[in-house]
Amino acid sequence: MAGRVESIFITSDHGEVPALVDRVRARAGTGLEGNRYYWVDGDAPPGRAVTLIAAEAVEAVAGEGEISVEPAATRRNVLTRGIDVNELVGKRFRIGDVECEGVELCEPCTHLQSMTTPGMIKAFVHRCGLNADILSDGEISVGDAVTLG
Repeated sequence: MAGRVESIFITSDHGEVPALVDRVRARAGTGLEGNRYYWVDGDAPPGRAVTLIAAEAVEAVAGEGEISVEPAATRRNVLTRGIDVNELVGKRFRIGDVECEGVELCEPCTHLQSMTTPGMIKAFVHRCGLNADILSDGEISVGDAVTLG
């Protein structure tokens, strides 16, 4: 199972739509530099360092015709293609040279729906991405491979 990074999104402010970036520095136990979920003390809560969502999930929801959202509006950090992020729960994987571990599915919530569009929760249940820990420092760039191991 292998995929790639299609886009990267970060924001330093709560409630803002994350900005598209070409690369971001990842820090073990801390998060993504410049992102609002970045714990300077290196004590990121489990599964809060980085979030991923599959481009295929965003496209599937749009194809079903009930709602359509831009990938940045999902508030996930890394948009992937070619890998089932749900299958990464409980597994170690790499985004480029950065080692990560999938912690839990990142289910849509009422807060996310309030910032996007009615129907977001129903449309994205079980396909709104993955919460993961960062286990090694490095840089994540658009085009990087996403692989198990």
